[in-house]
This record gives sequence, C-alpha cells and structure tokens, in this order.
Amino acid sequence: MTSTPITGQKTSLGVGAIVSNSFSILFRNLIAVMIVAFIPSLIGLLVSVAMNGVGLTLGVDTGEALAIGSPTMIFVGVIVQFAIQGLTIALLVQLAYDAKLGNAITPIAYISPAIKAIVPIMVLSLVIGILAGIGFVLLIIPGLYIYAVFCVTTPAIMIERAGFGGMGRSAALTKDYRWPVVGALILLGICTAGLGIVTTFLVSAIVPIIGLNAAGFGIGILLFALVNGLTYGLSGIGAALIYARLRDIKEGVSVDKLAAVFD
Repeated sequence: MTSTPITGQKTSLGVGAIVSNSFSILFRNLIAVMIVAFIPSLIGLLVSVAMNGVGLTLGVDTGEALAIGSPTMIFVGVIVQFAIQGLTIALLVQLAYDAKLGNAITPIAYISPAIKAIVPIMVLSLVIGILAGIGFVLLIIPGLYIYAVFCVTTPAIMIERAGFGGMGRSAALTKDYRWPVVGALILLGICTAGLGIVTTFLVSAIVPIIGLNAAGFGIGILLFALVNGLTYGLSGIGAALIYARLRDIKEGVSVDKLAAVFD
C-alpha cells in the first residue's frame, strides 16, 4: 500500500521501520546475502593486501615495514575498491526488493543488471566518497549530511536507469528528508562500526595465537571478509529501503512496481 501525503503535513520517513526491516531482511536471507557480498569483499581485501601488506590490512603487527604502493598503484586500488563496493551494493539492491516482496532470491540473475550499471555506479560512488570525505574532515555532521543527500544514488541508477544522473535524482528524492535519513544512517552505521570493532579485536587476538603465517593471516582475512559482507549487506539493504520509502512517500510508487523493472 502506498502513502498519500496530506496537504501541509509531512509524512514520516519511518527510520525505525527502515532499520528494523533492514536487519530482518539481512538475517532472513543471511546465506543469500553472504553469497552476494562475501566474494566481492574477499577480493577487495586481497587487493588491499597486495597494495598495503597483510599487517596493515588486518591491523596486526607483523614486524615488517609498512608497504606503501606507488601513486598509480594506490589510484588503481581505490578504483578497484569502489568498483567492488558499487557492484556489491547494486546486487544487494535487487536482493532487497525480492526479499521484501517474498520473491525467490536468485543471485545469478542480479549480475547482468549490476554489470550494465557498474560504470556510473563506480564513478559516482567515488565522487560521493570524496565529497563525504571532505565533509568528515571538516566535521562529522557535514559528512553525514552529504552522504545522506546522495545515499540512494545506486538504487536510482539500478531502478530508474538514471545513469550519471543518479546523484541528481538522489538529491531530489532525499530533499526534505535528509535529517531523518542521517538518523537512519547513524543507526545502521553504529551497528556496522560495532561489527568492525569486534572483528578487529578478534583478528588482533586470534592471528598471533595461530601464528604470523599463512594460516593465521588466512583466517584473519576470512573473518574480515565475512564481516565486510555483513556490512555491505546491511548498507545495501538499508539504501534500497530508504529509496523505496522515499519513492512511496513522494511519488506513490510501491515496492512491487520498483522491482518490476528487473522482470
């Protein structure tokens, strides 16, 4: 059922519902989410290991000097990371809508639409990352606000075929709802940050016990890949639900109509 805004009355975004539904979809479809997100996360970590060394990637003291690549290698690594993140979020957007509608989860079917949209997603994700990064350097709140403005860029590209106009479309959809979106992002961010802190602690404790060898580093990388997969999953599902809610509030477009573009 769609929302019909009453004149002069602003419809609530429903931050609590978005966060709770994000967790519900994540845990009800945990295996599928991990299938979609684990492999890209693992590839991203291996790229980081190749560029920065295993110690810096895992936050473990290996006794070796930090490996810092050339500017070209760093640039290539950043591009690869954004491509992986963009592809993963694009896959998860499709999964979230199928899960919301109770449809069968088919990760293989999500690959083709995601690959077709990967270039604008990657480029715009990089731009958003730079803008939000500048905001975070100045103060945390401006960074969060900037990210809130553009947080539904990937869903807009996937659902509406917005291409390089995805940032503009996201800015239009989030207008008048950016602070509630910031609230949702903070709640989701606290959860993902908590996972990251726990994982870093576990890896820092477990790897030295197993040994600073291939087995220890391998287990550390797998643990980080699993948690990064969960982080990607929660972030992607959250973005998809925020986008769906904004389309529902502002344009009366229900989730089933959004998901129909993939049929």
